[in-house]
Amino acid sequence: MDATSTRLSLNVFGQLAAGYARTERMPLLFIGHGNPILAITDNVFRRTWVELGQHLPQPSAMLCISAHWQTHGTYVTLADPPRTIHDFASFPQALFDQDYPAPGAVDYARMTIAAVQTVPTHEDYTWGLDHGAWCVLKPMFPTATIPIFQLSLDVQQPAAYHYALAQQLAFLRRRGVLIVGSGNIVHNLQMLQRNGRVYDWAVEFDTMVKERLEAHDDQALIAYEQFGQAARLAVPTNDHYLPLLYTLGLRDPQDTLAFFNDQFDLGCYFLGDHG
Repeated sequence: MDATSTRLSLNVFGQLAAGYARTERMPLLFIGHGNPILAITDNVFRRTWVELGQHLPQPSAMLCISAHWQTHGTYVTLADPPRTIHDFASFPQALFDQDYPAPGAVDYARMTIAAVQTVPTHEDYTWGLDHGAWCVLKPMFPTATIPIFQLSLDVQQPAAYHYALAQQLAFLRRRGVLIVGSGNIVHNLQMLQRNGRVYDWAVEFDTMVKERLEAHDDQALIAYEQFGQAARLAVPTNDHYLPLLYTLGLRDPQDTLAFFNDQFDLGCYFLGDHG
């Protein structure tokens, strides 16, 4: 395992009711994916993802916004099927052997591109499913039968851009699309810990984020830099934080908020998932 103190916090917005109908909103997830090895080993995080998949309504398709697809410009995948990408190094061969042969979701991808009116949104046929996507979706939906597409993170744009873009995609939730943001609230690979210790600044930043999630204070979460030194250490680069802003932008006022996997791994990974 890498030595990052990450907390995988899973937030699930919406209802996990068995009586879900297509006229209702699909739940909305932010998942802290943490260390890739979590996807193939027995651990509390993976067990929670498996259980979550057993209680979610069956999606017509899934859209993943992953920290690991960073681009200049905004892109949507139309590959069918999308290839399984092993975008990591120095892990056991068993992780590189993993495949997630889900079909693409071309119709939903084109629908998404058409819906975005404020910025150019481009088709992409080369990207597949990076580990931010398949490492969490495979435990949740192991049969790999649900069509999947991804939306990229334009790294040239500020946090508010991503939040505003997400708001234009809320209609997908009523079309049976499960939208998953995959990143980490706290993610600092330079300060990994293997001794079980969790940094004070990691706990401080995670607590501030959780409090503002509960208060529906989206503007404070967009301007996360205002949290000072804790934010600078917890989010040295914002690629893993930005998927959370998509989850916020897609949230409906009537959604409920639940937390899963609310704990740290390797001192500075917060695997905090919510929905």
